[in-house]
Amino acid sequence: MTTDATTPHDDAPSPLYAKLLGETAKIDWQDLERFFAQGKLLAVARDLDLVSIAEAIASDNGEQVTQWLSAGLIERMQASTAADYAERKPELWAVVVSPWICVQERS
Repeated sequence: MTTDATTPHDDAPSPLYAKLLGETAKIDWQDLERFFAQGKLLAVARDLDLVSIAEAIASDNGEQVTQWLSAGLIERMQASTAADYAERKPELWAVVVSPWICVQERS
């Protein structure tokens, strides 16, 4: 199965996708700040499927993850983004894919 993070799964989701979906939750920035300080946050572009990104990372799909990194669609959270989140307190969703926490702002 090819993972396209821009659209939901057209077929039945994999067991890993379903597991990660169940572990995805809304979270406040203040609860993520310590992980940012540890360099463990990955910022995910808003138009991507957060769970598909986490699934690719958990599955060690290095080729796909490298493409997203190169395109700037996922990146280690930058200090400017962290400061913006601390100031605005937007709606954030996160899922843990140890050692990373994938974070996405929702509108």
